[in-house]
Amino acid sequence: MSRRPDNLTCDRKAVNLTRISRRFAELRANGELGIVAYITAGDPSLDATQRFVLALGEAGADVIELGVPFSDPIADGPTIQRASERALRSGTTLASVLDLVKKIRASREVPLVIFSYFNPILQMGLERFADTAAAAGADGVLATDLTPEESAEYRQIVSARGLDTIFLAAPTSTDERLRKIVDCSSGFLYLISRTGVTGAKEALPEDLPALIRRARRVTQLPIAVGFGISLPGHVSILGGLADAAVVGSALVNEIERAKSPEAAAAALGERVRALKEAARHGMSRREVAP
Repeated sequence: MSRRPDNLTCDRKAVNLTRISRRFAELRANGELGIVAYITAGDPSLDATQRFVLALGEAGADVIELGVPFSDPIADGPTIQRASERALRSGTTLASVLDLVKKIRASREVPLVIFSYFNPILQMGLERFADTAAAAGADGVLATDLTPEESAEYRQIVSARGLDTIFLAAPTSTDERLRKIVDCSSGFLYLISRTGVTGAKEALPEDLPALIRRARRVTQLPIAVGFGISLPGHVSILGGLADAAVVGSALVNEIERAKSPEAAAAALGERVRALKEAARHGMSRREVAP
């Protein structure tokens, strides 16, 4: 991988006409907050994950992130850590997740994001990964622990295959760094709502609106807010501020608690329908950043 200096400057991307960008354009035209749903692929099996994706799409999820299980996570809380352990025990690999994307794409058009730590991608090989992901019908990639400074080769290869490169921005990101991150991003900006690891929370951070306004000032990309989003009330609050809410641990909890894959699929659909209903009511207006 080629390294970039600390004074990183990424080329601004032209808008990719991926399923992701088209879906966010539709949401914006309809004045509606999107729901980005995360689940760990292979938890408890890849066949079950395929069923879950279909249930999430039918319930109204606008984008689905398929987490690639990894043995040494650094950003995931206990819920997703346990899901990754179950998925690894079931034999899930990056290659099998990409095969699953191909199966899903044969019958569904919901935008799909490969959500992975960078090591599995690097081990597969950047070009092989990007070729396989694009051929399978994936729409974007989020490598959680890859920094923009180290991403030049990755972005060049992945973008050349028509895949969006999605990066994370944090509450600790300065305005200057936010600009650098969004310049390297396409599809949407994943804005972390709080410091720490993933996990459902009862309340959103009090300074979250100010953080979203800061990000809004430096990008025209859709802003999806994640970490701690779990309740319809959270979604309603975000409706006037962000473009989408990312819901992960709350969905993975439903899978963990369910007695069967059938029950899990039903619970996932019910939760996403409730979140989408809150999203539709919460987007009656959009706050204009000063």
